[in-house]
Amino acid sequence: MIRLLLVDDEAMVRTGLRLILEAEADLRVIGEASNGVEAIEASARLQPDVTLMDVRMPRMDGVEACRRLVEASGAKVVVLTTFDLDDHLFASVRAGASGFLLKASPPDELVAAIHAAYAGNALVEPRMTKRLMEEFARRPGLTPRGEIPTRLAALTERELDVLREVARGQSNAEIGEQLYIGEATVKTHVTHILTKLGLRDRIQAVVLAYECGLAEPSR
Repeated sequence: MIRLLLVDDEAMVRTGLRLILEAEADLRVIGEASNGVEAIEASARLQPDVTLMDVRMPRMDGVEACRRLVEASGAKVVVLTTFDLDDHLFASVRAGASGFLLKASPPDELVAAIHAAYAGNALVEPRMTKRLMEEFARRPGLTPRGEIPTRLAALTERELDVLREVARGQSNAEIGEQLYIGEATVKTHVTHILTKLGLRDRIQAVVLAYECGLAEPSR
């Protein structure tokens, strides 16, 4: 059973989410909050497995609440927003969100994001992923092409190959096919990459790969 905390300043939105989520056999809503301040208090008291967090709220917005929860306890937060705005997406990733979805997303995508976060993975709505990658790729101070950044020096050549493919948005199966290795081997490499680099999930790995110049956005 995955225990959920719902955070949104609109009671009708929370009610709608509760109805959708509690129709799933393995999901249970254990609490609600109407702003970021209440979310932090409720999270400390209820210890949810995953928190669904609105962005625009009074007293403290969802991005700041997400940042504080992740820093304090490594909380798993899926950010939901009505607005398809890049600044919300980038700020949420920076804050440590384990997922980012529009409120208009189909219920199955919402459920998938919760399961991904609970499993220690991350999910960003597919049409936003390319924008996320390209935005971080444009940041100044990237390592010159062809050089391996100091932070990535701990990785083996094969792990660097896998990281490049992860940054391209490839699944474990697709990476295995591209590099002629088994899917289980790819999963092991990804685990080693995250551990060596101190990263929480694949989204952070993608961001780091682009920031370091290890990968470039497709044209």
